[in-house]
Amino acid sequence: MVTVMKHIIICASRYGSARRYAERLSEQTGISVADYREAPSLTDSACIIYFGSLYAGGVLGMKKTFRHLTLRPEQKLVIVTVGLADPNIPENRENIRHSLEKQLPADLYEEAAIFHLRGAMDYQKLSPAHRTMMALLCRSLRSKPSEEWSAEDRALMETYGKQVDFVDFDSLKPILENIQEAGT
Repeated sequence: MVTVMKHIIICASRYGSARRYAERLSEQTGISVADYREAPSLTDSACIIYFGSLYAGGVLGMKKTFRHLTLRPEQKLVIVTVGLADPNIPENRENIRHSLEKQLPADLYEEAAIFHLRGAMDYQKLSPAHRTMMALLCRSLRSKPSEEWSAEDRALMETYGKQVDFVDFDSLKPILENIQEAGT
């Protein structure tokens, strides 16, 4: 039996930013998008592109999606995180990478091409649990001097309670180039 290698975009998005990016990349490449909860087996995929939203120090659905995956030499894994924190700030990027290391097996982390994109936030659309969590976090931050806040803390406080949208489809260019360079 001949195995047909295919490409897939997997999306784990709770409020829509990661989905917006995944769908735009799908439009640019013709690669189908699957929700992480319904993703098919990844065994026969030549290129797996995972868009995952950042929540509370983790990437949505990542452990579930990759817990049984062992990459073969001909397979490519691209991981794209989407969050509110600016990934151009080294401290934020390091925090995201540290979180990824906790969620992924070491071999997948080492093999993956990893990208970080900014998303959007509309506090009115947050679930009650997430709204409560954000309120508690902000209250905690207000109790300490602002000089002690990290760059991520400052961004959170600047955007708290607001609707912000940092989605930038031009930031997909390096991801598209990475996929094309591999000949996939």
